[in-house]
Amino acid sequence: MKRQDFRFFHRLRVRWAEVDMQKIVFNAHYLMYFDTAIADYWRALALPYEESMHELGGDLYVKKATVEFHASARMDDQIDVGMKCERIGNSSILFTGAIFRGDELLITGELVYVFADPQTQTSRPVPQLLRATLTGYEAGESMVDVRCGGWDTLGQDAARVRSAVFVQEQKVPMDMEWDEADATAVHAVAYNRLGHPVATGRLLPYKPGSAKIGRMAVVRVLRGMGLGSDILSRLSAQARERGDREIVLHAQASARGFYDRQGFEPRGEPFEEVNIPHIEMAKSLS
Repeated sequence: MKRQDFRFFHRLRVRWAEVDMQKIVFNAHYLMYFDTAIADYWRALALPYEESMHELGGDLYVKKATVEFHASARMDDQIDVGMKCERIGNSSILFTGAIFRGDELLITGELVYVFADPQTQTSRPVPQLLRATLTGYEAGESMVDVRCGGWDTLGQDAARVRSAVFVQEQKVPMDMEWDEADATAVHAVAYNRLGHPVATGRLLPYKPGSAKIGRMAVVRVLRGMGLGSDILSRLSAQARERGDREIVLHAQASARGFYDRQGFEPRGEPFEEVNIPHIEMAKSLS
């Protein structure tokens, strides 16, 4: 088994509490590594686990777990846990996992899950939508559909994401979150395979030749999975198509690293907006 056999990887560093006196990982921790990787695998599918399983009318239960040891991970090793959906039966799903240190294969494993009724834990057929999502991901398909449009078509779904992120999570007062600009802005909303909105942002005119992106929000459990980049890319394309030469945004201080990686540069001094530290950042479209 090789690294190129896997599309999905979860990276971690071995901690002191996970090793024995010889500074090699306790055997039982490898199952924990696989379980942690599975949690991130669902995020890669853009499926918040609890909400998605409720929508699908079931839950997944481990039926069988096997681990094969080839070499040991050691204290402070940076290791990559690869996971892939190997096979989907009537009610079962087989995941194959492998743990690498660089290109060196350390551990292989298999996890068999059964899709079942959460009340009775009796098995149910794997829903077709889940089956298609898993096979689509492994085939390299996109897990989200990003749509652009006006508030009349996307407003309800954009508001759902923004309410969860800004109002409920960040405690922005409701009357400060909504403004008249929503009616004229170009909105982008990312939908997962279940049709749930999971990220949003908006584009507004700013100054002659420049546009302003704002209200960038990704649901909490899916952050770090590239959804913010998807929204930013689509809004940037919209700005470029209408002739804008520059994009400006007010980045929350905690998100500055994300915008740095997207090619934005800081402009001016930090300031507070809705009691949250921000900094203006800009990026040329030329």
